[in-house]
Amino acid sequence: MSYQAPLKDMLFVMNELAGLSAVNALPGCEDATPETAEAVLEENAKFCSGVVAPLNHEGDKEPSFWKDGNVTTAKGFKEAFKQFADAGWQGLQHPTEFGGQGLPKLVGTPCVEMLHGSNLSFALVALLSDGAIEALLTAGSDEQKATFLEPLVTGKWTGTMNLTEPQAGSDLAAVRTRAVPQGDGTYKIFGTKIFITYGEHDMAENIIHLVLARTPDAPPGVKGISLFIVPKFMVNADGSLGARNDAHCVSIEHKLGIKASPTAVLQFGDNGGAIGTLVGEENRGLEYMFIMMNAARFGVGMQGIGLAENAYQKAVAFAKERVQSRDLAGSAGPVSIIHHPDVRRMLMSMRSQTEAARALAYVGAGLSDAAHYHADAGTRAANLAVYEYLVPVIKGWSTEMSENVTRDGVQVHGGMGFIEETGAAQHYRDAKILTIYEGTTAIQANDLVGRKTVRDGGKIAKGLIAQVRATEAELGALDGADFAAIRKQLEQGSKDLDAVVDYVVANMKSDIKAVFAGSVLYLKLAGIVLGGWQMARAAVIAQRKLAAGEGDAAFYKAKIATARFFADHILSQSGSLRSAIIDGSAGVLALSEDQF
Repeated sequence: MSYQAPLKDMLFVMNELAGLSAVNALPGCEDATPETAEAVLEENAKFCSGVVAPLNHEGDKEPSFWKDGNVTTAKGFKEAFKQFADAGWQGLQHPTEFGGQGLPKLVGTPCVEMLHGSNLSFALVALLSDGAIEALLTAGSDEQKATFLEPLVTGKWTGTMNLTEPQAGSDLAAVRTRAVPQGDGTYKIFGTKIFITYGEHDMAENIIHLVLARTPDAPPGVKGISLFIVPKFMVNADGSLGARNDAHCVSIEHKLGIKASPTAVLQFGDNGGAIGTLVGEENRGLEYMFIMMNAARFGVGMQGIGLAENAYQKAVAFAKERVQSRDLAGSAGPVSIIHHPDVRRMLMSMRSQTEAARALAYVGAGLSDAAHYHADAGTRAANLAVYEYLVPVIKGWSTEMSENVTRDGVQVHGGMGFIEETGAAQHYRDAKILTIYEGTTAIQANDLVGRKTVRDGGKIAKGLIAQVRATEAELGALDGADFAAIRKQLEQGSKDLDAVVDYVVANMKSDIKAVFAGSVLYLKLAGIVLGGWQMARAAVIAQRKLAAGEGDAAFYKAKIATARFFADHILSQSGSLRSAIIDGSAGVLALSEDQF
């Protein structure tokens, strides 16, 4: 079964939860009407299911390969990327002045989900280009923008992000790559970068590497890092390609998953020095790179959601076809396994978590649009603060969710899930990297604690909790056991999250290790409470639609049932998480190093 985009749910979330009509009313977003958005999503769905998804399994079996410094991508990838670029998908969210379509993030986000859901390895090239575009839009000079942005936005060229070195993983203070000024405005770059996604490939005319490096007189640590543009081929004044730069791929990695995506080791300067140009000011490179990283972190969250959706679809199809054992309530013969309660539990867990993460991410995209386009500076700042709080949750929680969902997808398949031909195993293998790259879950949790909670004394978190409680009141006005159950768990969840925010803020200075011992659990708690909030909002809206006799009754009833499951089975975990965060640090920190 090939991936099919869940358009009905995507459109429901965009319109009813993320506020597409409000985004459409923002200056610069007038073209993003509900009708246009639906048409864009429908076309993207056709492309993803018809062109990109069929390449996924074959690319895993016969992935990209390296030979003599060159990478040949998996069969069909080059042709598919040309179609992707020619159709304008790379530039969907980017400015029209550089060849993009200028649509808001809320319209682009479902398209990102579809692309990653259909073929994670293929989609990574677009994700990295998006990050490079955002960094250049923010920090690039007018000349750099004129030279690099249109080819990147149109997909003629692609971009990469070069942070990691053999001795410098998450600790960027240890970056050693050197940038030596040449006196003509250029620098010669020397060093090795590892884990560079699509650092070398055959799908585009040029690859624009954004590279972190140190100038000779740079201060130590992260304060001495600068950002440089280092193209694979030099670019002439008229935009044509010149000589090959001294930046070469010396190998690609052999990986657990995303096998068709070439992960390169790049060597800069082995033959005299790779030519680079400074982005922005010296020693502000990490600041600029974080623009790329924030864009990529949101995108990786969407990877998790798209992959989870694909795994769910495959598991449902198998459960409906696989006949095994009699129905517990009695039957004349064997039934398909979807009749068995535990299989249904797993499928509902997969479905509800995917829908909750999707809703939270799309709401985040809407906040990002308000932060970017709103006419009032104060409103822009307020929306940006909430969006930035949500980014580590969207990245961290959605990817951990994806790993759990793809694991359950294997379990639904039983023994066949362990066999590569079914495709379920590939989803599980591919999901693992999502919790690692662009900042591990622990790094996302550190960000959530330090930058996003403690820095403002929990103000943004408390504001979100207040909105959760408004939804609790709406649930209380509805009759029925489902709404009472959802409200009960959401009320407890908001109390637990509130208590944890207070604990984090109160203890950061006095017992910092205790706070960070529970940081990942705090991120998970924030994810399930805020995701549960979106599911509760969806249930309230679905009930109103049913009462008014609007739309697809079966869809709205399923929304309520899925929200009820999420409340009973996922949101109900909030109490144990609260306890582990507030009271559990003693066990984490008890043993000495020698006792491990």
